[in-house]
Amino acid sequence: MSLLERLNQDMKLYMKNREKDKLTVVRMVKASLQNEAIKLKKDRLTEDEELTVLSRELKQRKDSLHEFSNANRSDLVDKVQKELDILEAYMPEQLSEDELLGIVNETIAEVSASSKADMGKVMSAIMPKVKGKADGSLVNKLVSKQLS
Repeated sequence: MSLLERLNQDMKLYMKNREKDKLTVVRMVKASLQNEAIKLKKDRLTEDEELTVLSRELKQRKDSLHEFSNANRSDLVDKVQKELDILEAYMPEQLSEDELLGIVNETIAEVSASSKADMGKVMSAIMPKVKGKADGSLVNKLVSKQLS
């Protein structure tokens, strides 16, 4: 089942159960997916493209959460945290730090990286492998730790 089909199915359920918060988040994600399809001039997005849009939505909310926390806006922090929790349910299973470390080491060996100067080469090789399954900042931290 594609992400869009799952969102449509959940949207109907949330309407029936009058779960306004979840319904709002699902509608926003659905709109983002449709906007991306229009931008790419496609009828349907691939799974990879859907995952990219979902990851972008998550990142935006994480950034908002950070900003609202810094501004001591606990009302908005709670709202964005709820949205994050709802969105994360649609993301694929996240890799553990150990699994991610294994992929990082394997990729470093593949591209023959030896120093921090090779950071870009390693990151560009590893990100497609872990797309949607790991946070980019965590990957970056692990790669830089391994290369130092």
